[in-house]
Amino acid sequence: MALETAVLTHGLPAPEGIETMTRMVEAVRRRGAVPAVIGVLGGQPTVGLAEEDWPSLLEDPWKCSVRDLGIAMAMRRNGGATVAATAFLAARAGLKVFATGGIGGVHRGFSQHLDISADLHALAAAPLVVVSAGAKSVLDLSATLEVLETLSVPVVGFRTGSFPGFYVADSGHTLDRVARSVQDVAAIRRAMDALDLRQALLCVQPGPVPLDQATVERLVAEASLELERQGIEGKAVTPFLLDYLNRQGGQELMQANIELLVHNAGLAAEIAIELSR
Repeated sequence: MALETAVLTHGLPAPEGIETMTRMVEAVRRRGAVPAVIGVLGGQPTVGLAEEDWPSLLEDPWKCSVRDLGIAMAMRRNGGATVAATAFLAARAGLKVFATGGIGGVHRGFSQHLDISADLHALAAAPLVVVSAGAKSVLDLSATLEVLETLSVPVVGFRTGSFPGFYVADSGHTLDRVARSVQDVAAIRRAMDALDLRQALLCVQPGPVPLDQATVERLVAEASLELERQGIEGKAVTPFLLDYLNRQGGQELMQANIELLVHNAGLAAEIAIELSR
């Protein structure tokens, strides 16, 4: 099963990034699954980076979405694979499950800035089970869910009827499909495969250390104002916002981020084991 590396290169500071990746890999192995850490090392997209490769990946890395993969290859660059790039490479390698923290989506202020993450289009074309804590808190979650519906990407809550907002357990958006077990999730994916449905199945669960929504919203509002003040755009937006939240929210936010990543890796591993039966 797949693990992304953008969280290592751009999502968490050192040394927390490598420590978290180590915990995610261990969570997968404890459940009997095989972790495949995906990134671009020296221009080579790699499904299954060894632990000794991770420090090298941190040497001047790009944040690589699908559009960046060919350029990174040609220019022999290092790159942390985003959700989109990881989903693409994982599906191409024949993997069936992918764990991440939170997917990208429609950014707030969409009417002023046409900013929709490539993650959503990648999920519409990758026949995987993608486990996440919903979508990142900095996004317009209502619009993100609308786009997922438009792209025919099914969203299933794992033992929850609420769509999580990354740090927040309940974003206020209700899910109409709930899976009660990993067997349920695997059965849905198998049924989708039988119909040759090429979309991902997005399986969401709240993180184990959910935070107060009002606190998170206050920090997101502050971060958005700072983002606008500095004129930051494009792929730099999400790393900036998450870094701002981690710095201003203190250890509590960063720890919540880390714990949900490990939590999702564990669930994804159980689903991978079930799909292999």
